[in-house]
Amino acid sequence: MMYEFSFVYKSDPVRGRQWAEVFREQAPHIDFRIWPDVGDPEHVRFLAAWVPPDDIASRFPKLQVLFSSGAGVDQFDFHALPADLPVVRMVEPGIVSGMVEYVTHAVLDLHRDMPQYRRQQQRAEWQPRQAKLAADRRVGVLGLGSLGQAVLGQLKAMGFDCAGWSRSQHHIEGVRCHSGSEGLADFLASTDILICLLPLTEATRGFLNAQLFEQLPRGAGLVHVGRGPQLVDVDLLAALDAGQIGDAILDVTDPEPLPAAHPFWSHAHIALTPHIASMTHPLSAARVVLDNLHRFDRGEPMVGLVDRMRGY
Repeated sequence: MMYEFSFVYKSDPVRGRQWAEVFREQAPHIDFRIWPDVGDPEHVRFLAAWVPPDDIASRFPKLQVLFSSGAGVDQFDFHALPADLPVVRMVEPGIVSGMVEYVTHAVLDLHRDMPQYRRQQQRAEWQPRQAKLAADRRVGVLGLGSLGQAVLGQLKAMGFDCAGWSRSQHHIEGVRCHSGSEGLADFLASTDILICLLPLTEATRGFLNAQLFEQLPRGAGLVHVGRGPQLVDVDLLAALDAGQIGDAILDVTDPEPLPAAHPFWSHAHIALTPHIASMTHPLSAARVVLDNLHRFDRGEPMVGLVDRMRGY
């Protein structure tokens, strides 16, 4: 069979074989290959990778699009990529639904004081606490992209008092939206449970720090599902020990995996999960990429196209 071009997948090979099945069924004209079997490099037009090869420009001289195999692109060194190469992050239903499930669970856990009940259980202490209504709990989301808006939609439907913050102004029905450095203080001051869904950029590295924690109401909860380097570990530990932060639920750390001796593992006010909040589902991910290939062929904007100036 004469193929029109090659598509190379460079990530988890088990998932790659699932992608291959989708391509075989829905796009048999594409020569789908799993790294390191790339075939003729001159024939490669598209690459999906978590970490692309260092010599991408010389290895694949006719590459037209680089797809991230996951939701993030902060693992890419954009300086090493051709300036005119489109980069597309993964936007697929499984990532969104998984994040909504995880964050909703985390918010309910903090809202209903479950961390405190677990500590009481360890002490064999039977002590009911007065529960708050969802409408009386102020939940704030840092980052109003597709994931942040999906999370807010679910929490809003459950009756929580919802707000959001992002670099640029957004308008979301039923959500108080803040933006820019001038809007951050008011947003933080009215947030009882803070959810971080920011992309990792130079501007957000170390964003969750002592100065930010001090602007939250005393005893506020933290749900961190952005990226590990956004959190200053020592500042969180100090805020927890001082009672400024009540409890923290962390799905991302720096580094990953977290060293066994790190204090996060044993801290009574930290719940830790190993970066599992949302995972790409291979079958739906492959279908999303195929849809983007059709969009590219038609000259239409691809879903998840990265703005390199912003870094996401």
